[in-house]
Amino acid sequence: MINSKRTPQSSFDNIKDYPFEANYFSDLKGYEGLRAHYLDEGNPDSEEVFLCLHGEPAWSYLYRKMIPEFVNVGGRVIAPDLFGFGKSDKPIDEKVYTFEFHRNYLIELIKRLDLNNITLVCQDWGGLLGLTLPQDMPERFKRLIIMNTGLLVEPVSSPEFLKWHDDIVLPNELNLASFFKKYAPTIDSDEASAYASPYPDESYQAGVKKFPKIVAAPDPQCVKISTRAFQFWKSEWQGESFMAIGMKDKMLGPTVMNFMQSVIKNCPEPLEINNAGHFVQEFGDTVAVAALKHFKLIK
Repeated sequence: MINSKRTPQSSFDNIKDYPFEANYFSDLKGYEGLRAHYLDEGNPDSEEVFLCLHGEPAWSYLYRKMIPEFVNVGGRVIAPDLFGFGKSDKPIDEKVYTFEFHRNYLIELIKRLDLNNITLVCQDWGGLLGLTLPQDMPERFKRLIIMNTGLLVEPVSSPEFLKWHDDIVLPNELNLASFFKKYAPTIDSDEASAYASPYPDESYQAGVKKFPKIVAAPDPQCVKISTRAFQFWKSEWQGESFMAIGMKDKMLGPTVMNFMQSVIKNCPEPLEINNAGHFVQEFGDTVAVAALKHFKLIK
């Protein structure tokens, strides 16, 4: 049994712009006893499924502006919280949080919900993990919406990343509301508080603290899986793609994303969001509408 904490429901009372119903599993294969939270919005029988994967240190709240746009075209939207994040349970030992721990959870979630015709919507760790999924279940995926992310095939040591790493890892008491105000300066105080709400104190932050450490020193299996993903996207991907870039992001912005465009087979010219930083989803309604138009799901 994995020792974990569960954020009190009261922490999520009066969250701004998050009117979505909670859904839970406590018996996913390999994760028995841990409660996983996910959003399941829109038409449950839709042929268009949007799988929205959050990154670090966010949760499904990140997609509050995109979900309504996908629902409005008759889609079904699944937005899970990774373990350690959002309304999902939070193992207290950092050693639990490995690349495969998170990746296998997403695979089991997709299988349990039997998701097909998936449009993968990903950014940051949502991409580091999510971009490795279609290679093992290509029949389930048909589109990609990618924002400020990449694949983890070697240790990262850029100055921009090291600053991000230190802002998360070094504080004894990480103030996530302040962190989000720094890296998503367009949000207001209520939104910053909403992002921080799953983490009442540092004892809930083991998953948040671990992600930057994985980027700094990925394990061999992570590198192997991610290297295979490069080949998949370059040669085997048969679906449609759409890319949006938060141009103010110095860590995973234009340089990384222009490289990713060269990797992803038939990826079109990206939508550049000049006022967006790392958290591109803060301009998510704009991105979603542009992507839906590109996919000819709206005019």
